[in-house]
Amino acid sequence: MAVADGRIEAEVETQFGAGGGLSACPACVAAPSAERIAASAAALAGARLMLSVPAAHCAACISTLEHAAEAVPGVRSARLNLSLKRLSVDAGPEVTVPQMIQAMQAVGYEAHELDPGLLSSTETDRQARDLLMRLGVAFFSMMNVMLLSVAVWSGAEGVTRDLFHWISAAIALPTVVFSGQPFFRSAWASLRVGRLGMDVPISLALILASSISLYETTQSGHHAYFDAAVMLCFFLLLGRYLDHRTRAIARSAAQELAALEVPRAIVLEDGAEVARPIAEVMAGDLVLVRPGGRMPVDGVVVSGTSEVDRSVLTGESLPVWAGEGSVVSAGEVNLTGPLTVRVTAAGKESSLHRMADLVAVAESAKTRYTSLAERAARLYSPLVHLLSFSAFGFWMWKTGGDVRYAVNISAAVLIITCPCALGLAVPAVVTAASGRLFRKGLLIKQGNALERLAEVDTVCFDKTGTLTLGTPEATNLEAHPDTATEVAFALAGASSHPLAMALAEAARARGLKPARVDEIREVPGYGVEGVWKGAKVRLGRAEWCGAEGLPVTASYLCTGDGSAPRAYTFADRLRPGAAEVMAALKAQGRRVILLSGDTEAAVAALAGRLGIAEWQSAMLPAEKAARVAALTSGGARVLMVGDGLNDTAALAAAHVSISPATALDAARVASDIVLLGQDMAPIADALRISRQAVRRMIENFVVSGGYNVIAVPLALVGSATPLAAALAMSLSSITVSLNALRLK
Repeated sequence: MAVADGRIEAEVETQFGAGGGLSACPACVAAPSAERIAASAAALAGARLMLSVPAAHCAACISTLEHAAEAVPGVRSARLNLSLKRLSVDAGPEVTVPQMIQAMQAVGYEAHELDPGLLSSTETDRQARDLLMRLGVAFFSMMNVMLLSVAVWSGAEGVTRDLFHWISAAIALPTVVFSGQPFFRSAWASLRVGRLGMDVPISLALILASSISLYETTQSGHHAYFDAAVMLCFFLLLGRYLDHRTRAIARSAAQELAALEVPRAIVLEDGAEVARPIAEVMAGDLVLVRPGGRMPVDGVVVSGTSEVDRSVLTGESLPVWAGEGSVVSAGEVNLTGPLTVRVTAAGKESSLHRMADLVAVAESAKTRYTSLAERAARLYSPLVHLLSFSAFGFWMWKTGGDVRYAVNISAAVLIITCPCALGLAVPAVVTAASGRLFRKGLLIKQGNALERLAEVDTVCFDKTGTLTLGTPEATNLEAHPDTATEVAFALAGASSHPLAMALAEAARARGLKPARVDEIREVPGYGVEGVWKGAKVRLGRAEWCGAEGLPVTASYLCTGDGSAPRAYTFADRLRPGAAEVMAALKAQGRRVILLSGDTEAAVAALAGRLGIAEWQSAMLPAEKAARVAALTSGGARVLMVGDGLNDTAALAAAHVSISPATALDAARVASDIVLLGQDMAPIADALRISRQAVRRMIENFVVSGGYNVIAVPLALVGSATPLAAALAMSLSSITVSLNALRLK
C-alpha cells in the first residue's frame, strides 16, 4: 500500500538518500565519534572487578581499602561504596580476584568476589538477623544488670554488694564477649596489620569498662561498671543495626537487579529436563521456563506461547506476548504458558547481570562531594587520635594519675569522633537516589551523572524514536461516518503498510467492524482496492483515489458513490509521557529545545502538539552536536535526550545525556542514563530528584560537621562518657542515612 507517498518518500530520501546523495552523511559524521566512544567503553568495561567487603563501615575504611587496592600492580583506580560495602576496581587484565582478596586481607579486611548471592536480599537479611540476635542478648543482660546496679547504688554494703557485683559480672562478661564480636573482630583484623581502625577504640572501651569493673569486684570496691559496659555494647549494636536497616531500605538499583537473577535453570538434554547452576548454562542450550518462573537467561523463544511481564526491567505496565522468535531477557517473568528458549547469553554474560554491574560501578564512582568527604576524613583521622592522646595526658595530670578516668575520657573522644556519618554522607544519598530512579524506570550508568543532572537548565530532545515512537496513528476517524471507516477498515486490514495498520488499529479501538468488501487486492505503489455493494472502492495515495491537488499527508478513501474522496490523516505516535514531561519541565523553569533531522512540517507539527517554542528541523548529526556545544559555550548546562546514531555526537557533547533502552548501541554507550521503559515522564522526576539529592548531600555534611563541633568539646572536657559517646555516634550515622531516605 502506498499511501501518503509524497511525504513518506521525501522523508526516506532525506534519511537514506536518493541515489546516494544524503545517505552517508549521518553515518560519516556520527559513526567515528560513536566508534571512539564504544572503543573507550569497551577498554574500560572488560577490566572491572567487584568485591564485597563486609567489614567496611567508616571513612577510614574507604581510604585504607582504596589505597591498598591501588597499590596492586596493574590497578588503575579503586572505589569503595561504603553504603553497599562494595569495592569496585578498575584494573588491567593481569590483575586477578585472588590478588585483590589477598591485598584486602593484608590490611585486615575480609573480601569476597561479588556474585548474585552476596548482592541478594538473603545476604542482607542474614546480616540483619545476626545483629538483631546480638542486640537482643545485650538488651536482656542490660536490663538485669541495671536492676542489680540499682540495689548497689541504693546503698547495699559489704557481702550483699559484692554478691550483686559478682552476679552482674556473670551476666555482663559473657554478654560483652558475645554481643561485642562485630567490634572485636574488626578491631583485631585492623591491629594484625598494624592499623588503628575505628572499632579499636570501641573495643578498647568495652574491654576497659569490663576489666575495671572486674578489678573493683575482686577488690570489694564500692562501684563496678558492668551496667555501663553492657549498655555501651547495646547502644553501639543498636546504632549499627539501625544503620544497616536504613541502608537496606534504600536498596540500590544494582541490588534490585541482582535479586532478579535466577541461580538455576532447567536445561533440555535429549528431551530430559536437567537442573543446572546458571554458571554451567552455555549459549545454544535449550532452557525450559515454566509459567510463573523468572527467565534465567537471555534468549530466543523456539516453542510455546505466553505473556511476559517486563515491568521490573522496563516499566511496561502490561504483559507482552511472547512466541516463537520472540527475544526474552533474564529477569522477565513468564506468566501463562511454558516456553522453550534458545540461550544467547547466561550468567555474567546476561543483559541483567551486565546491567547490575554497570549500576554498581556508577554507584561507586567518585563525585565532587565524595572527594570532599574523603579529604575531610583523611585530615580528620590523625586529628582525632591526637585529641584522644592529648585528653588522656591532660586528665592524668589533672586528676593526679587517675588512669580509669583518663582512659574513659580518651575512649569517649575516640568513639564520639568516629567519622562514620561523614563517610555515609554521600554514598547513602547516591544509593537512595539511584534506587528510587531505577524504580521509576531510569538506569544511571555514570556515578557523577546525578550531580551533573542537578545542574541542568536546558533540555534538548530528538524527535523520531525519542519524543515519538516512529509509528503512525490515525488522528481524525471521528470526522468520518462509521460506514465509510468500516469500508476503510476492511481495505486496510488487507495491507501491511504502516499507515494501513494504524488505520485498522484505530478503527478496532473505536469498536468498529470491517465492512464486507469483496475482491480485495493490493496494488503495489498505490494502495488497496475492492468491491463494496457492487461499486469499486479504493484506499491509497491521493491521485489514485481521484484526490489530485490535495495534501498527500493522508490516506484517501474513494467509495465509488460519486462523493469526494475522504482523507484519513496520521501523525507520528507520541511516546507515552511526552506531553507530561514537557509540562513538568516548563513548571520547573527549564528551557526546552527540539532538535530533529526530520522535515520542517513534521517538526513544526510535533512542536505545536507539545507546546515547544524552540525547534530546529533537517539537522545533520554534526549540526546537532554544534548546537549543543554552542549552548554550552553560552553558559547553559544541557541535558540531551536522543536515541539514534545521528544523536551520538550530541549525546557525548552534552553536560549529561539520556537515551531510551531501545536506542542504538552507540547512543546507549554515549549516554549517562538509560530510560528503561517507554514512558518519558521519569525524566522530569530525575531532574527533580537530582536536585534533591545534592541538597541532601550538603545537609548531611552540615549534620556530620555540626555533630562533631558540638560533641568533641563535650568529650574533651569529660562531659561525655563512653556510653554517651556511643549513643551520639550511632545517632549521627542514623540521622545521615534517614536524611538520604527523604528523597521523593
